[in-house]
Amino acid sequence: MSSVGASPQATQDDALRNVVIRLAGNSQDGIQSIGGMLGRLAGRTAQEVMTHMTIPSTISGGPSIYQVHLGSGEVLHAGDVADVLVAFYQHSYDDHLDSLKEGGICLYDSEKVEETRDERGIHHIGVPFTSATVEAIGGTAKDRGKNIFVLGLLCAMFHLDREKLVGIIERQFGRKGEDILRNCLNAFDAGYAFQTTDLRQFRFAPGEATHSKRISSDGNTMLGLGLIASGVRYGAGYPITPWSSIMELLRRELPKYGGIFVQAEDELAAVSIALGASYAGHLAVTGSSGPGLALKAEAIGYACMAELPLLVINVQRGGPSTGLPTSVEQSDLLQAIYGSHGDSPRIVLAPKDVEDCFYIVLEAAQLARRCSCPVIILSDQALATRIEAFNEPNLHEHWIEPELDLSERGEDFKPYPVENLTQHAPPGSRMAEGSYPKVTGLEHDEMGHPSGNPVNHQKMTEKRRNKLIALAADLPLSEVYREEDGEILLMGWGSTYGPIREACDRLRDKGLCASATHIRHLHPLPAGLDELLARFEHVFVIEMNDSGVYGHGQLATILRAASCNPAIHSICKTDGLAYRVSEIVDGVDNFLA
Repeated sequence: MSSVGASPQATQDDALRNVVIRLAGNSQDGIQSIGGMLGRLAGRTAQEVMTHMTIPSTISGGPSIYQVHLGSGEVLHAGDVADVLVAFYQHSYDDHLDSLKEGGICLYDSEKVEETRDERGIHHIGVPFTSATVEAIGGTAKDRGKNIFVLGLLCAMFHLDREKLVGIIERQFGRKGEDILRNCLNAFDAGYAFQTTDLRQFRFAPGEATHSKRISSDGNTMLGLGLIASGVRYGAGYPITPWSSIMELLRRELPKYGGIFVQAEDELAAVSIALGASYAGHLAVTGSSGPGLALKAEAIGYACMAELPLLVINVQRGGPSTGLPTSVEQSDLLQAIYGSHGDSPRIVLAPKDVEDCFYIVLEAAQLARRCSCPVIILSDQALATRIEAFNEPNLHEHWIEPELDLSERGEDFKPYPVENLTQHAPPGSRMAEGSYPKVTGLEHDEMGHPSGNPVNHQKMTEKRRNKLIALAADLPLSEVYREEDGEILLMGWGSTYGPIREACDRLRDKGLCASATHIRHLHPLPAGLDELLARFEHVFVIEMNDSGVYGHGQLATILRAASCNPAIHSICKTDGLAYRVSEIVDGVDNFLA
């Protein structure tokens, strides 16, 4: 990372390639708003970005941060330390000064913060955020708009694309009225033009992304858009953080494509409504976070028994119970795989980054239709809220227009054939032999008629299990970053992808033979994975869940059970924050010491 504190005026030769900016204030100050604008700017300037935010779970708000890692080249994590800290209040300054790298810059509101010098060469720059904003847009503004003033300040400081940033402001605030937009632009211009001899200026190296069509977005938005592109037109849900924005997107957008999304009275009603749509021949979706997934468990078990295709999105947060509603955790894996009574096989997938949120829904929809069973997508709060820049998906290539298959079924049609995959006939389909099949949560025979026959139950249990075993044989093994064998393999799932990749490189810089891989298909696991793991002396599974009574995280527990490999170790944490690269490196170092 280039040193922000290196020189008062960067030349073209020492232009910045990366910068990490931490905005620290209160949730009411709009720091998430300007952090999101910086993130969206990256998608319009061929740069890369990854953001990170913490917000309080209380309605009244409170201290929060928004961290933006901008880079000319690949950006894999939100940044272990900040180059620039913007402190809106004294508590922001006191609590986050330690997050600055040595020689970093602290911009603070000189009317709210009393500066405390330290010994790490930090450059302190006091700017009157509040009074300068009031002067720019009028006394009635009080302290509203100071976030946009700071955005202008940062735009000038790093020579960001002012014209494109103004366009983003106009799109975000233009719909709120001419007066509000004018005040925002005045505040931005005041920050951009603010002069102080202490304020250093830097210039970014040109972005290296070459694709002509790039976007910036968050994970929840890409999950929602993936659902529409995959042909999902029906769904139901109940509000819960951090799933709710997907529900709102679908409620707003599905009617445009002839569909509907229902906000149900509770979680059980939501999954049941979605199952009704699937019974009628339409692949449907429901979603929630961990507490809601627990409430849906009984009906998901029904979908497993009735073999109805269903998409279930779980945007994980800290638990158990109400837990940490606005923090990140990966503690729902075992619940997703086994969270129902009886043997109820289902497929579980996890996206690795924001871009992958779109594509994993396409795969989940294909698997749900193929295997006629629930498919659970495990996202998490970090993916849900962070912004990344990536190539725009080609909708012409991936778009699926759903069609209801009401064609006539022949005399030999059976919805639950023991030797083949289940394929239902939606109500209204003509049956050549006149006898209509049943769909039930009771154990049933091949026609769907309830059956308590012991031999039949054994065969049907095996049928539901074997389709996942057959799927495992078709799943590709996860790609290995660096060598295919060696001393160390770092492994993870979900939003830990970027930090694990970066940690792998840092371990190699220290002379260790390290590789990395990421698990996309969590259940069933790809066949042959045990052979891959056996090629490494140590396998470290990086997870945001607890090591538990037996000393291993949830994925590590599954891998050890599946492979009987004692070389599998856990690096776990449950502090509600995404992994820093240094935490993974330290975890490996501590084990090997």
